[in-house]
Amino acid sequence: MIQAIKLGRCFGDRDVFCDLDLDVPKGAFLMVSGSNGSGKSTLLSLFAGLLAPTSGDLRVGVPRSEIGYLGHESLVYKELTPLENLNFFGCLYRVSCRHKRIEMLLKRYGLWEVRSERVSTFSRGMVQRLALCRTLLHDPGLVLLDEPYAGLDAAGIELLDIDLAEICSTKTLVISSHLPERIEHLVTLRFTL
Repeated sequence: MIQAIKLGRCFGDRDVFCDLDLDVPKGAFLMVSGSNGSGKSTLLSLFAGLLAPTSGDLRVGVPRSEIGYLGHESLVYKELTPLENLNFFGCLYRVSCRHKRIEMLLKRYGLWEVRSERVSTFSRGMVQRLALCRTLLHDPGLVLLDEPYAGLDAAGIELLDIDLAEICSTKTLVISSHLPERIEHLVTLRFTL
């Protein structure tokens, strides 16, 4: 699914990492760990196609339209409602039966009651829940989650635990997390930067 050979990325004169070799087979659950600034977010951005490597070779075995990416930024529009956001992204990804899928996700993530309110009025945890809905909306084959627990309350954390168990049984999953103990039992591969 993902193969990196001598992969490197730098910003100006600063090497984030270099000569990184990694092979992630289809259906694997990879946990990327490392200290702050070690390059975890950069690596996931490379996998998502949001950054280009500065050296080496990177092959991702699915088209970008089949990648679900959750980064530090929610990538949702705060002046829109959850319904408007997900309908917009559903159109971009050409999600069939998108209205049913949107309803299912908003109900699952506890946002159905606020579906018509502006995202700008939401707490950090509610925005994170909506970002997870956006990430999973098009049922991607490769799911990239950079600190997905960030900002979630206890109920949101428990829901994400359940979803990760379901996701990893059918998809390839790459995650960086400051709560590795929550996912340790699901992980099939580990990589430390």
